[in-house]
Amino acid sequence: MTGKLETRLARMGITLPRPPKAIGNYLPGVVVGNILYLSGTLGTVPDANDDDILPYKGKVGAELTIEQGYQSARLMAINHLALMKAALGGDLDRVKRIVKMVGYVSCAADFLEPHRVLNGASDLYVELLGPEHGKHARAALTQHVLGLDAPVEAELTVELHR
Repeated sequence: MTGKLETRLARMGITLPRPPKAIGNYLPGVVVGNILYLSGTLGTVPDANDDDILPYKGKVGAELTIEQGYQSARLMAINHLALMKAALGGDLDRVKRIVKMVGYVSCAADFLEPHRVLNGASDLYVELLGPEHGKHARAALTQHVLGLDAPVEAELTVELHR
């Protein structure tokens, strides 16, 4: 049975992929009480061999435009939703609200707009959950480089329905 949030995602034209594969010795998500802590993830998609690939690579403001960074952040948010679903035993409707996102943007040294890039994720959460439950606290940090030459990475804190 498809839940309310997955029905809304379908109306938005989004099908959740399988969760990205962990690339280290960590859990992608941990539930403590009614809080879900999601590890940092990237804007990957599975390829024909079921490997996670980055459609966008490089630094925003150098190899990539703000719009490409925005799209990478949107893919990252979709991956976070897939990780949420997996961590919650398939029940995405347990999500009450997005509490906080700490985002990192790999960018050129003179790039001063990481907030515009991370809006790719924030806008998706607001569209899915509405402003009351989708808007969140956020840090938008610039980085010299991110793993795998990803343009964007973020970790997420999510409040769950009890």
